[in-house]
Amino acid sequence: MTQSQITPTDLLRERIQDDIDSSIVVTDASEVPLYSSDVYAEGTPPALVIKPAEVQQVPSIVKIATSMGFAITQRGGGMSYTGGYLPTQANTVMLDLSALNRIISINEDDLVITVEAGVTWQQIWEALTPRGLRLPFFGTFSGSRATVGGGLSNGALFMGTARYGSAADIVVGMEVIDGSGRRIRTGQAAFHNGRPGFRQYGPDLTGLFVHDAGALGVKTVASLRMMPLPEAAEYASFAFATQQEAIRALSAIGRSGYCEEVYLFDPATTQRSLDPATLVKDIERLGNVIRAQSSVLKGLREGAKMAVAGRRFVEGSVYTLHCVCAGRSTAGVNDDRRGAVNLALEYGGVEISNTIPKAARANPFEPLNGILGSQGERWAALNAKVPHSDAERLIAATEAAIDPYRDRMAASGVTMSFLYIAIAQHIFSYEPVLRWFDEWLPVHRQIPEKAFLEGLTEPEANLEGRALVDEIRSAIVGVFAEFGAASNQIGKTYPMLASLNPETRAVLSALKAELDPDELVNPGALGDFST
Repeated sequence: MTQSQITPTDLLRERIQDDIDSSIVVTDASEVPLYSSDVYAEGTPPALVIKPAEVQQVPSIVKIATSMGFAITQRGGGMSYTGGYLPTQANTVMLDLSALNRIISINEDDLVITVEAGVTWQQIWEALTPRGLRLPFFGTFSGSRATVGGGLSNGALFMGTARYGSAADIVVGMEVIDGSGRRIRTGQAAFHNGRPGFRQYGPDLTGLFVHDAGALGVKTVASLRMMPLPEAAEYASFAFATQQEAIRALSAIGRSGYCEEVYLFDPATTQRSLDPATLVKDIERLGNVIRAQSSVLKGLREGAKMAVAGRRFVEGSVYTLHCVCAGRSTAGVNDDRRGAVNLALEYGGVEISNTIPKAARANPFEPLNGILGSQGERWAALNAKVPHSDAERLIAATEAAIDPYRDRMAASGVTMSFLYIAIAQHIFSYEPVLRWFDEWLPVHRQIPEKAFLEGLTEPEANLEGRALVDEIRSAIVGVFAEFGAASNQIGKTYPMLASLNPETRAVLSALKAELDPDELVNPGALGDFST
């Protein structure tokens, strides 16, 4: 190769190989497509993919790359569907942080675990369970692959979320590498002789780097709160004939604090998750309801109500709400479950088999076959977080925005389902999910189990459906912005920066300028800081 043929990427590769470690540069061309796409879309291929083997290598990698004018994006488990780690420009170095997967320490006395950013939620669960410990929020649906660094960047939530919130609520400190390669520590460990523990000593610097979509720096280490593993758990599931009854019950139970998890499936999701015959049998099973009452007369009255309710459910689709109660004693957990049951019944729910929440807790980290639908269809989710009092209005506005697309959806094979979640007692999460048949992306072909994929046939390209999904997603994102809704996994999909009031935006822009003066750290994440 002559001097004139040497490209900036060649020079960067040589510097990384000579100054740091030749083995950390990904050279297999067959892996590039996986790094050029996420679960939803394909993007610009990165100029170079680097997979650090040690935390200490990251500051040098970032400093070398940005000093040579290369942008940096960070990839953990690769589960983004909002373009979170996809490059927006060709001269991008993608950091695959999945090899930073060591648990640094588990301090049982102080109830703090410190891990590298590539550690998965499943790794932590498996390390802590034998010790009788757990994280308060302890993982996502994709926790067998999703990483702590990605979760802190993108607002990971689900397991334990109704009571304890999200990943952002349990982190007590981090190490972050900024655009100049500086190593920034946050929390109590940032102080002389300090160790991870209390998060706030002065301004909460940890909070600045949480949910930043990787726009403010590269997370390498995080310390998280632990708790004793609950000694008892109970489960409850309910069917509701109407959406309004179901979401009001979700909010009531979420506010109560009775449950660690409270989530609601719409009829489409319910049909995929439950055997309809079993559901009908549960709804019509009146004997147990009658026997559970304090008197025969009361039991007969409740039985009559159930008979009427049963006819309502059998005649139409149902929403199903699922609860997990957990705590230190069987008596206390039973009290919590009883409280959740009473609230669900008050809003018109009928108790059904609790198979779904029980199975989810028994196997919290399943293989990621679910990134494809059961028939091989693709899916992409959006989400909005609002106070409980805004939930019904937000849902109505979103459905009104979707209505004009119904005919085109039917013609293109695009369908929708919805997931609703309670967060930390005070927040309602609404998640529309678009589904359509389309050719798979690399992640769909490589991540699910082989046996699962062998039972499916990859669909043909569906350009019309894909374009329609893009259009509907944009309309929904617009509704969420009108409500001032928050969203997790912001990536490059939500207009977060543009939605801020000018004064707040100026502060965030100043912070970005300090940490990333050349705007090379995940450009486009959170929005366009150059405008």
